[in-house]
Amino acid sequence: MIATTRRGALLGGIGLAAGASALRAAEPRGATIVSTWDFGAAANAAAFERLRSGGSLLDAIEAGARVPEADPANHSVGFGGYPDRDGVVTLDAIIMDDAGHVGAVAALEDTVHAVSVARRVMERTPHTMLVGEGATRFAREQGFPKRDLLTPEAKAAWQEWLKTSRYQPVANIENQRTPSPGSARDHDTIGILARGADGRFAGACTTSGMAFKLHGRVGDSPQAGCGLFVEAGVGAATSTGVGEEVIRIAGTARVVASMRAGLSAAAACREAVEHIAHLRGDAIKDVQVGFLALSRDGAVGAFALQPGFTFAVTDASGKTEVRPSPSLKT
Repeated sequence: MIATTRRGALLGGIGLAAGASALRAAEPRGATIVSTWDFGAAANAAAFERLRSGGSLLDAIEAGARVPEADPANHSVGFGGYPDRDGVVTLDAIIMDDAGHVGAVAALEDTVHAVSVARRVMERTPHTMLVGEGATRFAREQGFPKRDLLTPEAKAAWQEWLKTSRYQPVANIENQRTPSPGSARDHDTIGILARGADGRFAGACTTSGMAFKLHGRVGDSPQAGCGLFVEAGVGAATSTGVGEEVIRIAGTARVVASMRAGLSAAAACREAVEHIAHLRGDAIKDVQVGFLALSRDGAVGAFALQPGFTFAVTDASGKTEVRPSPSLKT
């Protein structure tokens, strides 16, 4: 069940214990799962179901992120994502737990589930990130099938864009499910976080990046401390919007550091947004950046530059609420 509400944050968690590369299976009792945007509701549902069937917290996070990655109607994540200006769809993703395990890929091609490749990087290599041709080759070696990610709709939008080759980000495009072909859009992410009943955390972030970006551009999403950060005993945060602005302040690391210093999840998200606004001024007047966080006590917080950012919260019963984020501008 999905509803829109402005009610207070949920409490709870998912039992979680440290492991070499994953966290042991737990009942969804007490679970708090949060993710960015309206389409995060479907991601949360898949994550919750994976927990209910006996999966680990990382299993759940991965299962949730895979939902928008495989949705051809979602032009901001995975299969169906708009390509770069050369007509190539490239994907970025990260997965992380609070025991210091992290895996990421950037500029991955011809592979639907970037988050799953990122998890293999975490579990089967000594590295934290693989990029470009190396990431794609690793995906093939790990058995991920090759698949053309450029859908007919995305190709048509790219061909229309080529007539002007003009890039202008549009805030909150993630919630515009039927965009007009050819409009140059600021593509974005699904960020998903979960907190355990014992106060442990895990998260993931995955994206197809900005529409019509320069080939090779990598935003905040796969970078630890930018698109995602998780810290034991403190909390977790993810970001959304124009990645370059998040990278300038190492946004999610800043949010988590603020929670470590005593700010609430909501206040920490607001502080990061206000810092970007102060730093960048008129350069970001039409830009969207948002942060979503879970604190050590299970409180959920979010804040954005522009109105329109939404996030999904799933509680212990599996009930999901899609909530509007407060914003600096009204």
